[in-house]
Amino acid sequence: MLLARRAFLLGAAALSARAAQKKKTQAAPPNILLIVADGIGSWMLGCNGNTQIQTPNIDLLAKGGTRFAGNFVCAPASSPSRATLFTGRPLASPQSDTMLFDLLAAQGYNCGYAGQWDMGNDAAPQHHCGYWQPSTGLPDPITARAKEFLDRQTAAKPFFLTIGYATVLEGQAGRYYEMYAKSTFEAMGRDPLSPNANRDLDKLKDVVGSLRQFAAAVTAVDDQIPALVANLHDRNLSDNTLILFTSSNGSLLGRHGLWGDGDASNPVNMYEEVVQAPMIWNWAGRIPVESVRNELVSFYDFLPAVCEVAGVAPPANLRGRSYATLALGKRLPKKQPWRNTVYGRYKNVGMARDSRYKLVVRDQGKGPNELFDLSLDAREKLNRYDAPAYLSIRDQLTRQLAAFS
Repeated sequence: MLLARRAFLLGAAALSARAAQKKKTQAAPPNILLIVADGIGSWMLGCNGNTQIQTPNIDLLAKGGTRFAGNFVCAPASSPSRATLFTGRPLASPQSDTMLFDLLAAQGYNCGYAGQWDMGNDAAPQHHCGYWQPSTGLPDPITARAKEFLDRQTAAKPFFLTIGYATVLEGQAGRYYEMYAKSTFEAMGRDPLSPNANRDLDKLKDVVGSLRQFAAAVTAVDDQIPALVANLHDRNLSDNTLILFTSSNGSLLGRHGLWGDGDASNPVNMYEEVVQAPMIWNWAGRIPVESVRNELVSFYDFLPAVCEVAGVAPPANLRGRSYATLALGKRLPKKQPWRNTVYGRYKNVGMARDSRYKLVVRDQGKGPNELFDLSLDAREKLNRYDAPAYLSIRDQLTRQLAAFS
């Protein structure tokens, strides 16, 4: 992996230099490499300020492109979150809704999928896609199969390859566990066991030991990126390949006294750790480098954005709006400002979140409900749902959430 990382660094530097010299607009639709890593929330990455988990290659992707600091999933669990990512629809049904693979294949893209798929075999992208799901979730076999797909690609026809990585706590190479053998992760913050925790109680009995395993799994995924980038560089495909990195949802890892995703508690939670996922766009010469966008975007905005970049018409009646203009570093029309409110739906829970406040409504308002002032309470410790000073904000977000539903 040291050689692969060196190739990654050298390749990235060469691409930046070449892009600066050429500064030319690509006429052909871009190749698209989408990396989806389950369970890795934005708060876990070095590019977002985490110093406890080592993610140097993801951080380098962010440095060489644009990072959306306010990217949110629509559902804080892997399967429904992926469904929204690939269909652009909240509460989507992959079995019946048109997926991104279908749209790009119809436009002439070679489509491939390598890795974990948890939406059922009948929803898997087999009709328009070279599809492969491994018997193990470990990252190395997934990367090997992804490279086999890339080895068959040429500049004559664009490709769309999705790679689905899982965060597998056991079975990683020993070197990853050795990296964290003495780590205590104090700076990441954790809370006493929550009385409403209903999953992964074994991991919460030894949070430090569980964190060492989780961090090893994240770094193992991070370590796959140099080989993928080097493959593109070696095949002269880098200049016209858009690399996207995201995650289906985040994980709590002991914060709020919980371990996993939205289902870690009863009732379901919508904490920032599980709904805020990384979104990195990297495309040499086209995407601004070392750029951070603070607009709030959602997974239901992703499909329209990719369709715009690829020159594909998205399905009608989508909830989302393309943010490709933001990713490309361009200004939005004055009459079309970006709306900084995102919404979430999962089971009987709804969320409306703007640049300052988050509303969480359960069981059609019957509760328990929550309102957090994130500017004063970033860790969501103080529920202001019934606070008199916040009633107007609560009612405004409640109306917006009802209109979204």
